[in-house]
Amino acid sequence: MSARAEPTDPAARPIIGLVATEPSGDRLGGGLMREIAERAPGARFVGVGGPEMAARGLVSLFPIDELAIIGLAAILARLPTIFRHIRIAADALIEARPEALVIIDSPEFTHRVARRVRAAAPEIPIIDYVSPTVWAWRPGRARAMRAYVDHVLALLPFEPAAHARLGGPACSFVGHPLAEEITRLRPDVIEAARRDVDPPLVLVLPGSRTGEIKRHLSVFGEATGRLVREHGPIEAVLPTPRHLAERVGEATAGWPVKPRIVVEPEDKWAAFRQARAALAASGTVTLELALAAVPTVVAYRIKLFEEAIARLLIKVPTIVLANLVLEDKVVPELLQRQATPAALAAALKPLIDETAERRRQLDAFARLDQVMQTGTANPSAAAAEVVLEYVRSGRRD
Repeated sequence: MSARAEPTDPAARPIIGLVATEPSGDRLGGGLMREIAERAPGARFVGVGGPEMAARGLVSLFPIDELAIIGLAAILARLPTIFRHIRIAADALIEARPEALVIIDSPEFTHRVARRVRAAAPEIPIIDYVSPTVWAWRPGRARAMRAYVDHVLALLPFEPAAHARLGGPACSFVGHPLAEEITRLRPDVIEAARRDVDPPLVLVLPGSRTGEIKRHLSVFGEATGRLVREHGPIEAVLPTPRHLAERVGEATAGWPVKPRIVVEPEDKWAAFRQARAALAASGTVTLELALAAVPTVVAYRIKLFEEAIARLLIKVPTIVLANLVLEDKVVPELLQRQATPAALAAALKPLIDETAERRRQLDAFARLDQVMQTGTANPSAAAAEVVLEYVRSGRRD
């Protein structure tokens, strides 16, 4: 496979369809477009994306901020908008007849688009960038995807084996985007020294979505207060999205330990590089913390009706992404009624000192570079190669 399409190659000016509806997907899409354009300079793009994809030349069919498809309640409330935009996206892609269609994460939306495109234009190869969590819940989705997805680009190293086991589409591990950004997580000499200086810097990460923050802020605040009473002073840093900063500031004004609230990405990553420990809501942030070698306690709370559904459907022994990648429950997780201020403080306290609990996490995190190929993998490039292979061969699996 050549690294760059030759001018005489019929795939030198391919039309690539893309559908991404969330900021994380937009970032993946932007990186993918960059690498496709490097290999096929005449490539043209059509579909849905955000500002990062727009910067690479995509004129989105509609603004992605019209779709906040997060959680069951949000989906139900916005069904008319969702279905209207699914039709808009699918119809435009069917008309454009791209050489390949890449759907990026957000399966509630993107998979519905893919099914419509497959029904109307079965010759178009469809690649799913970011595997749905078939290994965690609703495993039957893997086999069902074979009807409308030809290839899955996996971010996590265990996902190809999961799809093979569950009868899913062909699946390749291309690497997690964090592998391309590892330097922002690793401290320099001065930052590493700050980790050993008192008062310890403790990251407080209640989540980035309104519902998560509402459910976690109070209990996290009480937990840090208990930690100070039982251990001594700390410097608490709370990164949050800019549009939520005022609300978070008001909610934390009465905390026993008033956190320093940061909204700029560079301030957030600086805090990661200096932190001695973290208290975090479950999510991708647990993998970021592990790669940054910050021992962590994870908590998560959801609504009671969502808990009942989750208990029936979730099939994994841990919800912490770092634990799943390491195949080891090294990061403690306290969920629902277990996530009390007393329990969180008790779990966090030993991570601040040189203890067996802290050393166990750090030793496990040291294995991540090999497991995730950080420093060697280029996920966007690997994803682009798979997409362009379908373009060049003009085939579906």
